[in-house]
Amino acid sequence: MSLVCAALWGPHVLLLILAAGVWFTLRGRCMQLWKLPRMAAGALRGRRADGGEISPFQALSASLAGSLGTGNIIGVAAALTAGGPGAVVWMWISAFFGMMTVYAEGVLAAKFATGEAPGAIGYVRRALGKHAAKLYAAGCVLSALGMGTMAQTGAVSAALGAVGVPPWAAGLLTAVLLVLCVRGGLQKAVRVTEKLVPFMAGLFLLACGAVLALRAAYIPAAMQTMVREAFSLRAVGGGAVGMATAMRVGVSRGVFTNEAGLGSGTFALAAACGKTPAQIGTLGALQVFIDTIVMCTVTALCLLVSPAAGDGAAQTLASFSAVLGGAGRAAVSVSMALFAFATVVAWSCYGMDALRFLAPAAGAAGRRIYVFFAAVSCFLGCILPFTGVLSFCDAFNGVMAIPNILSLFLLSGRVFGDAAEEKRKSSSYFHTKCEKV
Repeated sequence: MSLVCAALWGPHVLLLILAAGVWFTLRGRCMQLWKLPRMAAGALRGRRADGGEISPFQALSASLAGSLGTGNIIGVAAALTAGGPGAVVWMWISAFFGMMTVYAEGVLAAKFATGEAPGAIGYVRRALGKHAAKLYAAGCVLSALGMGTMAQTGAVSAALGAVGVPPWAAGLLTAVLLVLCVRGGLQKAVRVTEKLVPFMAGLFLLACGAVLALRAAYIPAAMQTMVREAFSLRAVGGGAVGMATAMRVGVSRGVFTNEAGLGSGTFALAAACGKTPAQIGTLGALQVFIDTIVMCTVTALCLLVSPAAGDGAAQTLASFSAVLGGAGRAAVSVSMALFAFATVVAWSCYGMDALRFLAPAAGAAGRRIYVFFAAVSCFLGCILPFTGVLSFCDAFNGVMAIPNILSLFLLSGRVFGDAAEEKRKSSSYFHTKCEKV
């Protein structure tokens, strides 16, 4: 299994993802610095237009729900442990280029996705053919059950365990709530995510703000340490190997948090109501910025200004408890559980869409079957060892990333080259009729 994981998610795949980000950054003339901020307001404006299925804010909230998960809290702690503080800088670099990767994913999904081939599946089929699209869809289903469900509910179990809830009870509760939230598909799930995402992000940022305010004197030293160790030959592990470790861990965890290169967020983003492909791409870039540049940075700073022993969830809880006491521990526990559950909801919708492409004849029965397996995965994720679950997630990511990145390169001329098409509404199914959600 380790050889398969290395082949599907080794340094070559991470370099391919980075290369895509660099390529689209150069093609777009660093538009994530000068153009996307101005485009963001227009991309978010309008709740009911004349095309699509969900509002722009609902699409962004669903995309953020899919990416704001364990990677933003536990994943940051794991990155600091494995790669040192310098790994955070490489997460920033990954996110900076990843903004343009996700921008390209959104643009191409809006142009090539159809009702039977939603999200990234549409442009993978256009670029590489039906068989590659099926491979991508299969990877999406596996990722949805692995990274999107089991890995996340492991965090729910750890978070609720901190307040005395046994793993089996956490698994049962999560499974029941999931069935209630996703049985109506993405169009119904966005009703949950549009309320859940602002609340959970606000709660966590409030706790982080309190920690940073009380430890403000340590912030400059923490920032200096992150930058110094990102490029220092004295980084974790010693010599050039240490710097390479910080780079590998930072990029890998960056992709794990913002999902740039996987194409997963396109299932939600491309359904934004009445938006042009460029505006949909802008929503994707905004998602990466919020997810990694904002959320992961404040998490890392809190962990660095309040260091604690342990790993993952235990380390994060101990860091906040050291500064805020029981209130900090409770706030982070609730945030971790909500972050993880929001990801489970969003990824379950992605998995259902992918399964619909793989087995279109299954219809509503296929959706029910997927929800059943997702609920089982929720329960298993809470009771199985968390590190064991994570070992499979990277391989599933690779099954999505490789055909997705290759498709982005092959269709790169369609990302910036169709100025006339950007000025008129897309003729895809996303913009034909705006259904009331």
